[in-house]
Amino acid sequence: MGEVGRPPGRNQSILVYVNGEFSSRDSACVSIFDSGFVCGDGVWEGLRLINGRLIELDEHLERLYSVAKFISLDIGLSKQELEQVIWQTLHKNKMNDGVHIRLMITRGRKATPNQDPRFVIGGPTIVIVPEYKVRDPLSFTRGISLHTSTFRCSTPDVFDLQINSHSRLNLIQALIQAIAAGADEALMLDPNGFVASCNSTNFFVIRRGELWTSSGRYSFKGITQKTIMRIAKEAGITVFAGDFTLSQAYSADEAFVTGTLGGITPVSTIDGRTIGHGESGAMTKTLLQLYEKFLQGT
Repeated sequence: MGEVGRPPGRNQSILVYVNGEFSSRDSACVSIFDSGFVCGDGVWEGLRLINGRLIELDEHLERLYSVAKFISLDIGLSKQELEQVIWQTLHKNKMNDGVHIRLMITRGRKATPNQDPRFVIGGPTIVIVPEYKVRDPLSFTRGISLHTSTFRCSTPDVFDLQINSHSRLNLIQALIQAIAAGADEALMLDPNGFVASCNSTNFFVIRRGELWTSSGRYSFKGITQKTIMRIAKEAGITVFAGDFTLSQAYSADEAFVTGTLGGITPVSTIDGRTIGHGESGAMTKTLLQLYEKFLQGT
């Protein structure tokens, strides 16, 4: 999901924040000895700016700092200080709406390329990339196609998907499979064969008026996922978070995925099987309307 190829023309002139300095997107760089480049040792968050408001900023920063603490990464800034840097980056680019921000923090530059964090020189590397990004409006009506990957979501003791780590190779492999199969995104199962999530989004199905999503034991700690579940409950919709099978996904009345940039995106097919009527269903449309009101602060 998301944009493919070169960014829209207006993104060519954006300024990228790298450790206190602003550079053009073509000149911004980090060291080849940076921990993130050497071995994917870093964390990240995706943020969305709508009408001058950073959507669920507190939740994103809370997740970022919790994950950083878990992997013993000292960000070097308080949440308030990092928030100020984010706003500084947006103001520098005169951005107010329709923006997606990639906030990336690595353990920093190393004396030599290896895994050992004791070889880090100085502080962390902080990068903020703001870009104008809009969803493909046709995705709301036609939906996206999913392909079930042979790559599984891992257990927390192997690779904890609650961590937004720069290390994403397993998920990238799943996506490569999906693309090769002609699909938009990969649907991934957990080690027990139950539906977990997609390679970059959380997955929902609607069955007999109920909203189902995975237990979360083997999938992302999705902030948008949590918001949709709350909105659904407030609207009187029964929400189930637990184990369900691929066959139950195939026979669902509706399906959709959620993420920071896309919000809610309907799923039309899974492994070539049409879901429901193959387009956005009634409950998906209702939840989309409720989510749009949430985004607008109404």
